[in-house]
Amino acid sequence: MENSLSYAQEQDTLDPLRSYRERFLFPKNEQGDPLLYFCGNSLGLQPKSTREYVSKELEDWAKYGVEGHTDARHPWMPYHEFLTEQMAQIVGAKPEEVIIMNTLSVNLHLMMVSFYRPTSQCYKIIIERDAFPSDKYAVESQLQFHGHSPEDGLILWEPPEGEELCRFEDLEELMKTHADEVALLLIGSTNYYSGQAFPLKKITSLGHAQGAMVGFDLAHGAGNIQPDLHEVGADFAIWCTYKYLNSGPGSLGGCFIHERHLARTDLPRFTGWWGHDKSTRFNMRHDFKPIPTAEGWQLSNPPILSMAAIRASLDIFAEAGMEALRKKSVQLTGYLEFLLNSLNNQHVTIITPRQPEARGCQLSIQVQDANRSLHEQLTDAGVISDWREPDVIRVAPTPLYNSFVDVFQFVDRLKKVLHER
Repeated sequence: MENSLSYAQEQDTLDPLRSYRERFLFPKNEQGDPLLYFCGNSLGLQPKSTREYVSKELEDWAKYGVEGHTDARHPWMPYHEFLTEQMAQIVGAKPEEVIIMNTLSVNLHLMMVSFYRPTSQCYKIIIERDAFPSDKYAVESQLQFHGHSPEDGLILWEPPEGEELCRFEDLEELMKTHADEVALLLIGSTNYYSGQAFPLKKITSLGHAQGAMVGFDLAHGAGNIQPDLHEVGADFAIWCTYKYLNSGPGSLGGCFIHERHLARTDLPRFTGWWGHDKSTRFNMRHDFKPIPTAEGWQLSNPPILSMAAIRASLDIFAEAGMEALRKKSVQLTGYLEFLLNSLNNQHVTIITPRQPEARGCQLSIQVQDANRSLHEQLTDAGVISDWREPDVIRVAPTPLYNSFVDVFQFVDRLKKVLHER
């Protein structure tokens, strides 16, 4: 690797995915120049095709009214089915194990209805210390709902004192210490703060060996890492689609339910008409009969305009392929790491793991003695990144639309801002 603009330009020339950048809309400054966008870990950029996909549904709504459920170019009744196969490929699942519905925290609660089944002796939940706050709120409220206090029932998997990353052996020790008390392991597949990607298969095996259910929050994993959910054997997983999957702010989430659970009639669930047997769904007077796939966890008919935006992005993912995207991600993030290390600045530390298999495309950059004003200076320099208290900048070079030149320019601007401070 070389710390030069010419090297970055050469790498972009060699990049087989370089043309995908032109299929996204970048925010611009007042002069009309594209900003450096490294915030796909928070909200992905809009594909240019999204407008067309959504417009088609608006046109069919105007043309057909209610008949669009059957007569639209992509009929609304089965619209969610158009997303299933491509999404299953992204998360490494069988199509029948995947459903796009609701939003992430709603889906987490629905999954815990089925897979968090506490008893008086076995009721504790393990999450990582820096789990996304919404996950923590959700599991605390589930504990309270079942009559347990979060202070007693919630166990945090913490990094060693003075460190930022969780160690698997510490999770093993927690499981050993609490033995038969743990009902659920709920781990973020890729931690939102540190960028650490956890060993999903090892965690699943650990939990199952002691009789616990295992679920993963893929909010920062779907479209970023390759989670291989079916092979991993997790009981369930949930994710959003507006980060790396570029479906727009507040768009729908997804659920994975392993095939071994799909036909189980002993699992409780909250039910709604869209999860009912399709052949009798509109008869209205039948007792609930769940669809024997992940679709059986659906509650309501889906919002088509949001799904149209998801379909626009998934078509791009299917074309590019997760294997190629992951390969470029490793290269881009490795180049970012190389350039940051080249700064030789003792105040700058990368807290994300060094090993490519232990991280996605996000690097979390800790800047000693910095505060939010550093992030504001970067913003003024034309960089869109993310600040997390107390002193971390999250930067995510996303392989679908970021380039090696983007990475070089970011570090160059960071260097100038640090020098000015």
